Amino acid sequence: MRSIADVRAACAALPGSCETFPFDATTLVFKVGGKMYALTDITGDPVTLSLKVRPERGDDLRAGYPAIVPGYHLNKRHWVTVTLDGTVPEALLHDLLTGSHALVLSSLTRAQRAELGLV
Repeated sequence: MRSIADVRAACAALPGSCETFPFDATTLVFKVGGKMYALTDITGDPVTLSLKVRPERGDDLRAGYPAIVPGYHLNKRHWVTVTLDGTVPEALLHDLLTGSHALVLSSLTRAQRAELGLV
């Protein structure tokens, strides 16, 4: 993932994912069940992607990768911002994206997951 098109395609492949612009015309937010799991600035160069993580995982990621920092304008314990400059392995990026989606999905009620066809 290096471009907004790559981010959009990866998020679109996740079940129940939808795109919104709830904050302004450049902050693209990806949600599942009405809850945010990823966001990016469509004008960013390089592209950055903020993702939800478990706090202990975020600490390890920030220590291991200079391109991963505390979530920009987000809860620093629960979010990381990844600069998509090619220094973070694609497999890890995919894992972080699907993990963020899964964290939010697990916070939904069974009824909410059923409404999305995800039970």
